[in-house]
Amino acid sequence: MNERIIGIAASGGVAIGKAFLLVEPNLTVIKKTISNTQDEISRFHLALSEAEQELQAIRNHAANVLGEENAAIFDAHLLVLSDPEMLSSVENKIKAEEFNAEAALQETADTLIEMFQQLDNEYMRERAADISDVTKRVIAKLLGVNIPNIAMINEEVIIISEDLAPSETAQLNRKFVKGFTTDMGGRTSHSAIMARTLEIPAVVGTSKVTSTIKNGDLIIVDGDNGEVLINPSKEEILLYEEKRSQLEAHKKELSLLKNEQTITLDGKQFEVAANIGTPNDVESVLEHGGEGVGLYRTEFLYMERDALPTEEEQYQAYKEVLEKMGRKPVVVRTLDIGGDKQLPYLNLPKEMNPFLGYRAIRLCLAEQELFRIQLRALLRASNFGNLKIMFPMIATLEEFLEAKHLLLEEKQSLQKQGFAVAENIEIGIMVEIPSTAILADQFAREVDFFSIGTNDLIQYTMAADRMNERVSYLYQPYNPAILRLVKMVIDAAHAQGKWVGMCGEMAGDPIAIPLLLGLELDEFSMSVPSMLKARNQINQLKQSEMKKLVDKALGMQTSEQVRLYVKEALNIE
Repeated sequence: MNERIIGIAASGGVAIGKAFLLVEPNLTVIKKTISNTQDEISRFHLALSEAEQELQAIRNHAANVLGEENAAIFDAHLLVLSDPEMLSSVENKIKAEEFNAEAALQETADTLIEMFQQLDNEYMRERAADISDVTKRVIAKLLGVNIPNIAMINEEVIIISEDLAPSETAQLNRKFVKGFTTDMGGRTSHSAIMARTLEIPAVVGTSKVTSTIKNGDLIIVDGDNGEVLINPSKEEILLYEEKRSQLEAHKKELSLLKNEQTITLDGKQFEVAANIGTPNDVESVLEHGGEGVGLYRTEFLYMERDALPTEEEQYQAYKEVLEKMGRKPVVVRTLDIGGDKQLPYLNLPKEMNPFLGYRAIRLCLAEQELFRIQLRALLRASNFGNLKIMFPMIATLEEFLEAKHLLLEEKQSLQKQGFAVAENIEIGIMVEIPSTAILADQFAREVDFFSIGTNDLIQYTMAADRMNERVSYLYQPYNPAILRLVKMVIDAAHAQGKWVGMCGEMAGDPIAIPLLLGLELDEFSMSVPSMLKARNQINQLKQSEMKKLVDKALGMQTSEQVRLYVKEALNIE
């Protein structure tokens, strides 16, 4: 088969490699009566043994790649496998009721999961998830199918999946995972953002890659044009290998700008900063000439584990980032969990509209002890660099004032206990809800800075789920409505002598950058691979001319009119 699938260009570059289908098999259990109960018990124990070997291998691999702390979750799974109460319950069902092993295990597990979920103790409730995971693995063995595991990939592949959760994307090993493509998702989904951070070519929102591509097919992912080629011809492979070489050569040219300033031809200086998720990302920020960290997403500290990180763990992570960045500014976003980022161990309620629900600052103000631990860790780390703190999803002035009050309370408490805390830590907010943008003049009197989160601001302004590929056409950063909101925020901040950054995808978009220069944005924060391209572009423009450009764009009617106008005016391909 030689086929081409069109999707959404999520992360640039070209990847050529073998397909690795990351799709969970059908684990539906059919209840059957068996005749030989002893043989069935033996079959059950063989499945347990195979699952144990597999889990041990995953645990060892996780310990090597992710560290002992992250591997500990598999210790809990191994304990479940040898739990005598669970094993005897399954055996009794097989013996007494003559069930097949799959049904006996499923019934036993369902009872235990329900029992653990009803306990008051949070730690014990979390064991329900362990039982569920282990049960799936053993049932897969009984059914003779395999559960693919992203952490066990040890050869060069391209991942094919319905979607990738943020936690799965965070586990991607660049050494082996050369690219990925998914059925679902949009350009601003978190898997797409992580792909850009990791510099892995990706195409998302294709609707059909998992139903079209087979394990082992040769795949080309063109992350610039949003194309996926299945079993390409020799000529196509040569063509894309040439394109990949050209992209590498261009990257080398851009690397010469690493130590240059970001300054327009008419002398206006800007700051190009990076969006990061972990302390490990800082090295790449410095290699790509980052002038700061404009967005440190702290939620990744809370993911891929079975309990909240301690204050000491968080302190060490924040300290590491601040120390590595030296005097360069680091804007840390407090916990932004909820929406598409869930923490199973928090047992948050399921919601009809999670993006509009109990998430980010709303959750932190309700779960204050969780929030205070993070604030203390940040304040203790503040002495090791140039820390700025911002709160996500602020919708009202009261929310900001309450969050700031908690921060100052913890600062005072730490100082009384003898901890050193930096003075004059700037406190800001993300502007990602239209109500906040509209009242920016009110907020500007209270905050030290704004950082515009365009991914959510566009989503909420256009009333379009950014994870839904069917409405991805409404992700319109050049829509005059969005440009006017951005202008309102920047003008309001500057009137109070405050600075404005942007940490949404728009900040690294070559069509949007000239418009943002004209609107007088102060800081552009983006995925690491985009930084040198953005500096190269800014260094070739005059801000005075971009002001005229944006004045005209603000009066246009549609996003497409603005896009074509900027492309033609500046000869952007």
